[in-house]
Amino acid sequence: MTTQTANKAKIARRVIEVLEYFDDAHREATVMDIVRRYDRPQSSTSELLSSLVELGVLYKDCQSRSYRPTPRAAMLGANTQTPLVRSGGLSALLDRLQAQTGLTVALFGLVGVEVQVFNCLSGTVGSNAGFRESIVGGKTERLTDSTVGQLLLSTLSRPRREGIIRRLNAETDGHHMPYSEMLDLIDRYERQRGATGAAGFGIDAEICAALLPNYHVDQPMAIGFVYKPSGNIDAEALANTAKSAIEQMVKNSEQRETVTPMTAAA
Repeated sequence: MTTQTANKAKIARRVIEVLEYFDDAHREATVMDIVRRYDRPQSSTSELLSSLVELGVLYKDCQSRSYRPTPRAAMLGANTQTPLVRSGGLSALLDRLQAQTGLTVALFGLVGVEVQVFNCLSGTVGSNAGFRESIVGGKTERLTDSTVGQLLLSTLSRPRREGIIRRLNAETDGHHMPYSEMLDLIDRYERQRGATGAAGFGIDAEICAALLPNYHVDQPMAIGFVYKPSGNIDAEALANTAKSAIEQMVKNSEQRETVTPMTAAA
């Protein structure tokens, strides 16, 4: 990779980092907030934020010297997405599930041979509020190393998932689940269209996840509750809550699509 290409890749990564910084707990940011979070140089971070202001992606409050995303930041690329994403229904679903349960709720997607956190709303109840720095947008995990990754693997054709499992097992140093056991587990997730187990991503937690309908999304995605195991958590009830909420969201989306626009009188 040439120096010029490497610099372009570095800039692209830093733009995404800035946008991913903003969430329900970080609605504004100063230059130093970004510098401390990602260990970036102050001067180049300041220049980057100024450029994003000029592009209409960030607002700048001159009094507080803080930045926040503009509506353009939220709408970039939206018109190319499926109705569930474009209409905001998916984001509204995450908000509703987090408010209803108080648990961390995240949207996960399949990217290559990894599962990636697309969006995350942190929990608000007791020990389940402690995942804010661990489950963040953009974070990735090998598909075979987390329950939600294995669930996403179940959406792929049998030959493709077998090839991915063999590849990842071959790249793993030390213990991993035997090939045949992994296939059986993923087959079960395929039938259930949901899964409960180890959250992965380097945290001591569990996840209860459900797939989004494949006919309503371009690529495999799943919604999951992340939580500390305890007697107060009913995983089966969580699974039913997620599946019911997804079904209702899809139903609402289909109803919006069938509404005939009003036409002006001649």
